[in-house]
Amino acid sequence: MTTPGPLATATRAATATPSPSATAVVIPPQPMSGADGIKDAVASRSDAIGDVVNTLDKLAVQVGATRFSVWDLFVVLAVLALLISAAWAASRLSSRIISRASSLDLTQRLLTEKMVSLFIWGLAILVGIDVLGIDLTALTVFSGAFGLAIGFGLQKTFGNLIAGIILLMDKSIKPGDVIAIADQGGQYTFGQIRRIGIRAVSLTTRDQKEYLIPNENLMINQVENWSYSSRNVRIQVPVVIPYAADIERAEELMLEAARSVKRVLVAPPPTVWLDSFGENGVAFVIHVWITDPEEGVGNVRSDVLKTLWRLMRENGIRVPYPQRDVNLRDTEAMRDLIKALRGKADGYDQA
Repeated sequence: MTTPGPLATATRAATATPSPSATAVVIPPQPMSGADGIKDAVASRSDAIGDVVNTLDKLAVQVGATRFSVWDLFVVLAVLALLISAAWAASRLSSRIISRASSLDLTQRLLTEKMVSLFIWGLAILVGIDVLGIDLTALTVFSGAFGLAIGFGLQKTFGNLIAGIILLMDKSIKPGDVIAIADQGGQYTFGQIRRIGIRAVSLTTRDQKEYLIPNENLMINQVENWSYSSRNVRIQVPVVIPYAADIERAEELMLEAARSVKRVLVAPPPTVWLDSFGENGVAFVIHVWITDPEEGVGNVRSDVLKTLWRLMRENGIRVPYPQRDVNLRDTEAMRDLIKALRGKADGYDQA
């Protein structure tokens, strides 16, 4: 048997694999790379500032393999404040620039403004992650939880955001439109759209009440848009005249009253329809057209009726009062009641 030489023995010893039990792997604490780089840059400028930075960096907490210090917290807050201020200023500046774009209409400007704002804030988030040196692979669990939160808790919020963008893209509802929307009780809310926000639409009524309607409601509910394709709106004014009145003359007075109102359009012209024969008189409906529904419709109806009231009085036509015919049956009880009433009346006359 041949004994290996000294050279072979040394070679085997050098290439031998160490035992796993004899090897210890030590993972040093990993600070935030962004904060660490900023610390080195600041410390290189001045020794005094470097001492302060090092002191803040020594006040740290170890969480798993990550080390958080007071300096890291200071850097995170400073970067967040700087990025939020820069993104807010850039968003305001872009809004001013887009508002001056005369080639775009109001809806296109709003849509462009929102898209640019989302891009600026998204870019600010990415820049902040890059500056702070955050490892995106460490956010895998957080992103899953965030997606779950969107699916449940933030579903309405993101639904309203997408609905607002769709409303601006198809131009079905835009600022300045006059709409009427029904609530869950079936009552209609009438007003003018002031603005379309990320979450809700601002609707202002004639009494200056401002309703914030979620964008999603305007997508799934029936909405009456009075100025979608045309701003002309027809208003109906019901009128009742007595049966003894001259119908032709009454129609002339109704048309004259409708034409006297300034907001009523000449074309299409006002018209009068005989609606029905009611209990108290003949029912008519005056149809008038206006082109400014945001100024209200009740005041137009009121002006027409007030003018018609004056014209009817001047021409001897009265507004009919409610009339009822009472028929009494001839029964024993009715005759006894009449005799009793007559007896009381005679007693009062003798007294």
